[in-house]
This record gives sequence, C-alpha cells and structure tokens, in this order.
Amino acid sequence: MYYKINKLSVAVALASAALVSSQAMATGFQVREQSAKALGNAFSGAAAGAEDVSYMAHNPAAIGNIDGNQVAGAVSYIDAQFELQDAQASAATPLGPFPYTGGGSRKGGEEAWVPSFAAKTQLNERFDLGLAIYSPYGLATEYDDDWIGRYHAIETELKTVDIQPTLNYRASDRLNLAVGLRAQYADATLSNAVDLGALGAQAGQLPPQAIGQFDGEAEVTGDDWGYGYTLGALFQATDKTRLGISYRSKIDLTLDGDVDFSADSPTGQAVLAGANAQGRLNDGGGTAELTTPANLNLGVYHQLTDRLALMANAEWTEWSEFDELVVKFADDNTPNSETDENWDDSWAFSVGANYALNRQWLLRAGLGMDESPVPSSKYRTPRIPDADRQWASIGATYQATPQLGITGGYLHVFGDDVDIDQDAADRGNAGRGNLSGTYEVSADVLALSVDYRF
Repeated sequence: MYYKINKLSVAVALASAALVSSQAMATGFQVREQSAKALGNAFSGAAAGAEDVSYMAHNPAAIGNIDGNQVAGAVSYIDAQFELQDAQASAATPLGPFPYTGGGSRKGGEEAWVPSFAAKTQLNERFDLGLAIYSPYGLATEYDDDWIGRYHAIETELKTVDIQPTLNYRASDRLNLAVGLRAQYADATLSNAVDLGALGAQAGQLPPQAIGQFDGEAEVTGDDWGYGYTLGALFQATDKTRLGISYRSKIDLTLDGDVDFSADSPTGQAVLAGANAQGRLNDGGGTAELTTPANLNLGVYHQLTDRLALMANAEWTEWSEFDELVVKFADDNTPNSETDENWDDSWAFSVGANYALNRQWLLRAGLGMDESPVPSSKYRTPRIPDADRQWASIGATYQATPQLGITGGYLHVFGDDVDIDQDAADRGNAGRGNLSGTYEVSADVLALSVDYRF
C-alpha cells in the first residue's frame, strides 16, 4: 500500500533529524562555537592555539599551555538562513500524481544561542585538571506548518551537551599529553505533517481531490546519554612554533522516543480515528540509533614576529559512520526500518592570524572552508540542507587586566547553492512524496567570551 504511515516511519525521521548539524556553522551536525577566540580566527587555532582554557573543547592538551588556574565562559549567537528556491512537490499515489502546494515560507533557518564553560587548575608541576561543558552538535530549523515541503519536515531540534573532565600530563617543558572523558546528553524534537487526505482517499473515505488538503501532524521526542573520550597532544617545536593534534571518539546513543499524532480539522480527525482503529498512527514509543562521529584535528601555530602570529588547522570527521539508520519499535508487530544515508568523510581547512595592536588589544582574522558529507541531492533533505561552505571571520581580545580578558568574534558563512531531489520511490518517502528545488544557505555567528586567571 502506498500510504503506510506508522510509528516506524516517524521514528526514522527522528533519527534523520538527530543526524544534523548546526547548519549555521559546520557541515554535518557539528558545532564548533566553544570559544570566541577560536571563532575569531575561523577555528584555525583549534588544535594548536591553546590561548585559554576554552580550547580544551578542541584539544584537551591546551590546558597544559596555561599556568595556574583559569575559568572561561562564552556564548555564541547563531542566525542561520536556509531557503528552498524553485520548489516542486507532489504525491505519487495509485490514484495518480497530485501536486502539493503550500503558502508558507520556504525559509527554515532559526536563531540559536550556544553557551559553553571551561575551567582548569594546575595540580603540580606535572599535572593539570580541567572541566569543559559545551555543545558539540546541534540543530534548530523550523518551517511554516503549511509550507510546500511540510510532509518532509516542519520542526527539527537537536540539543547536545558534553561534560568533559580532562587530565593533562606535562611530559616535558615542550610536550603536553592529555585525555578527557566525555559524557554526552542528546535531546531531539521533530515534527512533520501527515497527509491524512491521501490516507482517507485511499481508504475510500474521501475523494482523490482531498490529497494534500487535510493535514495531521506527527511530533517525536527522544533523548539519551552516551560516553566517549578525547585525546590530545601539544608540542612546542621551537620557541615560536607550536604543533597540536587531537582526537575525539564517536559516541553511540539510543534515543528513546515518544510519538504523538494530531489533527485540527474534523475531517482529519475522522481519518486519524479510522487509522487508529486499524492499528496505524497510534501514539506510542520507539528507539532510534544515533552515532556522533569521531573527528581529528591537526594544527600549527607560529609566532612570526612579536606582534604577528599565524595559524592553520585541518579537521577530519568520520561522517561515513552514517551508512544507514536502524529504528526499532516498542510495538513487536512493527518491523525494523533501515534508511540509507551514505554520507562521506569530510575535511575542513582554515587559516588565520593574530595581530597585537598594543599590550591590551589583540586583533583576529581567519578564513576557512568546510566540505559537506552529503554525497548528492538524493540524500539532501529539508532537515539536512547541507552544503559546502566557506567562512570569513574577525575578532578582537581586550586584556582589561593581566588576569581578565574579554573577546568578541564575528563569522559569516557563505554556503554553496545546492539541489535537493527527494523521490517518493526512495525508502521512507512513500508518505512524504516528491520534493525538489535548490537551497540557498548562509549564516552569521557572533560570539562573546570572558576568561579569568587566578
């Protein structure tokens, strides 16, 4: 049967939503906004910059470059813009092809605030102890309820929090080695429209013209804790050159979810009640497997002159972990579902510079590029309007006292225009229909941080 919608298909969508980035900044579903200083350099100092304790989120060995004790807090404001141009959508039913229309906005970008906190203490000449709390992955997108792609996505929100205690060993005057444990909490919310008109038409309750005219809504929530680790090394190769490398492990999560179906119109409510009586579209639960991927950072920091420092960073992320999604349900009569993802591993590259204007002011700038892991338009969805992108950033640090520093940074993301081509014949799309068009992607990010040594 063409229009078989149940808890399984909705939970598949939940898993898909969880595998999404903070589309504002990074491709995939990675969030890098843990440090205003790093952002001001387009994250070119992520592995080797080690300017304050906030860099622990990028390289745990960064705390070995800081003597004594320090705390740092940051908040980033993300304003993402995604708009689907030249959109076309349709249902492909045994009753014939029916075009979908929608008067709602095709813009899905959302505003978001991303906070972070880090602290460290130097235990003795050899060991440092640190703690970082930050969000490594996340997403917030929302479209109008009546937009043309509503059967694929309305709201998608993913929030993660990492709690990372870190131990650094000062192996020598030039080498720091660190390990951190990561406890990660993930919480996801997803909603999309359900074409109850199509369901009623195929059941003989409604005429074919009802397809796309009577919508319900499905909302899914799920959360879980997972655990992993991070490793890092920081090597002062010369008095002016510092090298950094860090590795963050993947974390496996199982999102325990609840699904709720609803309809506003009397016609939709009648169709939903009929589906419930047949064992479909019932509220209930399920689980979706989610893996946040491993990644590797390599960087170099060079103090070219007393005033000018140059830096570069390369970051690899193992997005190929997402070859498929497997969803299981509390209802034993509902079979497992598998959805192909076929994401590719990707690289991000950036370069940057710091210039000391005087003893109090340090100016920052950077450029970067980030590859999308989505291999083709077939695997790009309104929940994942991912694209190759370029960054340009500026920032400044004001050293108010020898102990207190205040940093502001701004980064603009230039995303490539990318096509989307969701086919109703593809796995999981029978109830969502066809959707095609071209996404325009861009974003602005502002960050502010304060660090204090004592």
